[in-house]
Amino acid sequence: MSDRMFNLLEEAIITAAPLGPLTLPGTLAALARDAVDDFPALRAHQGMFWHMFLVQLAALALHRASETEIPEDEDSWRRLLRGLTADFPDDEPWCLVVDDWSKPAFMQAAVPDGVKLDKPIPSPDALDLLITAKNHDLKQAVARRAEPEDWLFALVTQQTGGTRDVQNSSTVRTGNSNAPRICMSLAPYSARCEYAQFPRLGSWFSRSVVRLIESRKDNEAFCEVGGLGLTWLSEWPKDKPIQTKELDIWFIEICRRARLSNTEKLHALSRSDKSGLIDTQPLKGQSFDPWTPTHKTQGRLFALSSKGFHYKVIVRLLFGERRKGEDVHDWVLPPLLELGKSDTETRTLLIVAQGVAGNPGVKTGSIGFYSRIVPLSGRVSRALGPRRAELHQLAQAQVEIIAEFDRALRNALVLAAAGGEQDRVQRDLYKHSEPARAHLDRYADEIFFEHLWARFEAQEAGTDALRKAEKAFAAKLW
Repeated sequence: MSDRMFNLLEEAIITAAPLGPLTLPGTLAALARDAVDDFPALRAHQGMFWHMFLVQLAALALHRASETEIPEDEDSWRRLLRGLTADFPDDEPWCLVVDDWSKPAFMQAAVPDGVKLDKPIPSPDALDLLITAKNHDLKQAVARRAEPEDWLFALVTQQTGGTRDVQNSSTVRTGNSNAPRICMSLAPYSARCEYAQFPRLGSWFSRSVVRLIESRKDNEAFCEVGGLGLTWLSEWPKDKPIQTKELDIWFIEICRRARLSNTEKLHALSRSDKSGLIDTQPLKGQSFDPWTPTHKTQGRLFALSSKGFHYKVIVRLLFGERRKGEDVHDWVLPPLLELGKSDTETRTLLIVAQGVAGNPGVKTGSIGFYSRIVPLSGRVSRALGPRRAELHQLAQAQVEIIAEFDRALRNALVLAAAGGEQDRVQRDLYKHSEPARAHLDRYADEIFFEHLWARFEAQEAGTDALRKAEKAFAAKLW
């Protein structure tokens, strides 16, 4: 039996609909041709991590080869990927299983002498990110008949999105947050997509790679030329983490000591390690992640809460908010949420916002996966940059209208609960208004952005058109 198994560069183990099994280079080529409808084996929350991994990998490979054109053939991608691992002619860094643990395997660092992996992982979902703190919604360790691609997707998800817990450090890309990594990006709209408001995987991939390349900037925290891109190529000694000055700014991270083995059946072994692979001190809470908004002054990244991508959350990130009578713009948008040269004025775009919410009330675990897609016409998408202040004002006006309706609904229901007598209104009666107010909030959330874009378009047509758009929103809420 070979000491290397499941070589992603040569073996077709990634199922892509409608093409069937593909190699990793074949997957990149198929995405470049926009020939992939779906990856059927992906669990819902894994899709964002798989997308980010493929985009970073493609951009790293192209940058290392000093190329900018995205190839559409498998052989070119195989050449580019091997260019990232030239010191390993036998492709160990691309194999899921490498019996010699002194060498790296895919998303698995070499195991140094004196380090023992003593935690058995019987199935890929036991390796994956936790989805609920109490393990209710999505059970762990149930995929006992897993295929190699299930392990592949679990590895990518855990290693690039893992969070801090009592026994392990978090990924650099999550900063100091307990929540997993966030994916916020613009993507091209396509009428070809079976799901009307979800991007084609290939066009989203290509747009992201192009945008990443064109937005690349040197940063003093990272290596300018020849930095390490695939962190599993590095040794992981006990007390000597990688310095960020050794890394390429687009580095793909691993955050857990783990190795796959195929004795009797495919399984994994891991080890808890609080120290982490990378020294994060020079980053000061930042991560320079192309997908995550960054706070301007507080040295932290946006972390998703149980509110998910509520309209107030997206408005605050994209346009800012009003606090104490002042307009506040706290968040810097990541490169992939900004317009690029390839985003034409007539092109309809989608805001893709995805993430797994962390649970601040427990030491481990997470609340659940959230995904929201917001369509943008070409004119509105162009306003995200130079006319962001206008959108901020229009958004705040809608937020205030919703707040007025909420107050009116609350007060009316409390008065009704008091039998119509104001003197009988007590604090405990307000709880009776909560279900109706929650219903109003959900409905406002559903219609918020379509009316915001309509209001933006209306202001171009004059005062009367703008007033009509305002009334239309209020009428919907009523």
